[in-house]
Amino acid sequence: MSSPASPASPSAPGGPFSPEQKEYLAGFMAGLGAGGLLPFVGQTAAGQLTGTPAAAATPNLAGPPPEDTVFGTPLSDLCKEERWKYDENPLDAWDRLLRHAEEDLKPDPENTYRFKTSGLFYVAPAQDSFMIRLRVPACEITAAQIRGLADLADELGGGYAHITTRGNLQIREFKPRDLVRVLTRVQELGLTSRGAGADNIRNITASPDSGFAPDEVLDVRPYAKALHHYILNHRDLYGLPRKFNVAFDNGGSLSVAADTNDIGFIAVRVTEASLSTPTAQPPAPSPGLSTSDLQLSTVEPGIYFRVQLGGITGHKDFARDTGLLVKPSEAVALAVALIRVFAENGCRTDRKKARLKYLLEAWGVEKFLAAAAAKLAFPLVRLPLSACEPRRPVEKHAWLGIRRQAQRGLNSVGIGLPAGRLSGRQMRTLADLADHYGRGELRLTVWQTVILPHVSDAFAETVARGARRLGGDTEASFATGGIIACTGSRGCKYAAADTKAHAVALQKFLADRPAPGAPVNIHFTGCPHSCAQHYCGDLGFVGAKLADGTEGYHVVLGGGMDHEQGIAREIFRGVRASELNPLVDKILVTYTARRTSGETFVQWSRRHSVKELQELLSA
Repeated sequence: MSSPASPASPSAPGGPFSPEQKEYLAGFMAGLGAGGLLPFVGQTAAGQLTGTPAAAATPNLAGPPPEDTVFGTPLSDLCKEERWKYDENPLDAWDRLLRHAEEDLKPDPENTYRFKTSGLFYVAPAQDSFMIRLRVPACEITAAQIRGLADLADELGGGYAHITTRGNLQIREFKPRDLVRVLTRVQELGLTSRGAGADNIRNITASPDSGFAPDEVLDVRPYAKALHHYILNHRDLYGLPRKFNVAFDNGGSLSVAADTNDIGFIAVRVTEASLSTPTAQPPAPSPGLSTSDLQLSTVEPGIYFRVQLGGITGHKDFARDTGLLVKPSEAVALAVALIRVFAENGCRTDRKKARLKYLLEAWGVEKFLAAAAAKLAFPLVRLPLSACEPRRPVEKHAWLGIRRQAQRGLNSVGIGLPAGRLSGRQMRTLADLADHYGRGELRLTVWQTVILPHVSDAFAETVARGARRLGGDTEASFATGGIIACTGSRGCKYAAADTKAHAVALQKFLADRPAPGAPVNIHFTGCPHSCAQHYCGDLGFVGAKLADGTEGYHVVLGGGMDHEQGIAREIFRGVRASELNPLVDKILVTYTARRTSGETFVQWSRRHSVKELQELLSA
């Protein structure tokens, strides 16, 4: 039985169009003329292709038949987000997006959740519009991409972008009618937002000076990008129980905050000398792990990754060293195995307990590693941390200023932008600087700053002056060099305070104040979700609505990452936003006056009890 002729093709070469074909072409041209949307192609509930959004069904009928559980969890026990994912994979939302764009629809709660997997966030009531979050693997982006994003922000968005604490970009204030145009323009720039939100692996971060840091152990960009592309080209690492963070640290002095991630890969060097230390012998096998699960073998000198697991600072916990030592060539495979174990066994009934930390607590690290080892074709090797060369000390505020590269005669220029906000004009200027004086590339940092690498000695100061003219900062000020802020109440419905505005105000205030005795990091977070990791700052502020409805903050002190790792303690509650600047001034002046020689803020604050700090700072 022959199939009906397609309405898109003439019945005979050179022959007239049928009425059905004319209708199809009229609709096609009308769609292009009304807003420039791509022609719609969907399928009905019966599996037939259609060009009419209203007639399309959402399930992917080519997919496998559904099961009656999700990794063993009965459907009746699933939380609503898990049920939505079961009913239709959020990766199959293209038809929904086309329909919302064509009809300029605001999404309901289900579609609001689904669209996050495409990196699109409907952020009402803070802003009655969408935000797109981009993936920038290894935190590396080109000048051409930055310039294209500036055009996108100016033409369809609010004319600005935010650098996030995952070394990527968010662009805001898109209308529903522009969703498809935004996605396709991003893709035409060689970028993607796929999986940048919802229950997926977020942007894969890497030390932002990888490839040019004179003190790095390993250029970790290839591994971060390999995991990024594995995720994009497979489906097994989407639809996790909750979001998931992975970082690759090059072992140098510029931190990527790896210990705040679910998985942190830290580049280390093993030498004959380090292996000969008295504590370098492999530990005894742990209960439940056979030597075939976790091989305790002799390690050859060389460069490896150490593996940390379970960081989630919003829940007051850091990733912990597992003892695993993995060859760089095996790191991505190990990451996939670890994430698959989490996907198969993480909690899908209680969103508050669905992060990796809670599976590790329920199982123990040994059982979790054994499950991952069973998925690998190579043995896992364990070695005490003391058998590796000590890590080079992390340098605070190393993301700012002119710094020598490993390549002779070249420099990187670290540029701070207030609260990580970039206007379209600033983005184009940065792109021009990178093209004219560098190699057309930029690095974004988890500290909401930009690094412009590969600048010759002759032009380093020129680039720094150009950055300052556009409103950037290239001086590593002890007081202002480490101020970061989440989106805040202007763009996030969860935030209780306008964090970015308050961070910028504090930065301006401190610019005229004496610098403290050592660098400090100051983190503004609008809510307990801790997107700006307030528990990890020397000073941390978490937004709160006060009894009279005004904005305020709870104040925590003494947090740190890496060599200063620790959760900050709450000192004050409900400080009015208008009183924050003088309080910060009081804290820094007191620290500078009372610290011992060479004492960092973390050391000073931790040697005092909460009560002592309250008394010192309230006097």
